[in-house]
Amino acid sequence: MEVRIVDREDREVPPGERGELVFRGPNLPVDYVNRPEATAEALRGGWYHSGDVAYMDAEGYIYIVDRFTDTIICGGYNIYPKEVEDVIYAHPAVLDVAVVGVPDDAKGEVPKACVVLKPGGKATAEDLDAYCRQNLAAYKVPRVIEFMDKVPKTASGKTQRFLLRRGPG
Repeated sequence: MEVRIVDREDREVPPGERGELVFRGPNLPVDYVNRPEATAEALRGGWYHSGDVAYMDAEGYIYIVDRFTDTIICGGYNIYPKEVEDVIYAHPAVLDVAVVGVPDDAKGEVPKACVVLKPGGKATAEDLDAYCRQNLAAYKVPRVIEFMDKVPKTASGKTQRFLLRRGPG
């Protein structure tokens, strides 16, 4: 089994740089049944494209950071939702959070944080904005903070980001 981390043009990236995790080897799937478009997207140049954002350290260990489909592109910068979520989770009033990209005329997309507070937790959008500004690069700070009762999830616990991109409700 061969493993690489590549950029969007399928060029291998140096250790520490983020890119897509790709594999090739005899034990990989040949195609997706009745899904030729998905097969063409995933299997390119003999490599299986996982859709995972990852990096490899100098010792060859691989760290999965996020999913490419969840990446927010804001004014040409890549924002990985998990990084922003990890910062917001660290706020003492926050129980759950999901970050998604929402359309923006000037920047293409901007980050939106959907936040669930702990019972009795007190934080305003301004509080969380200030907290994020202390702990994130300016372009990663959510431009929209929406409070909700719960983050929608599948039965297996995966966040349903497509519902959060739709807006309130």
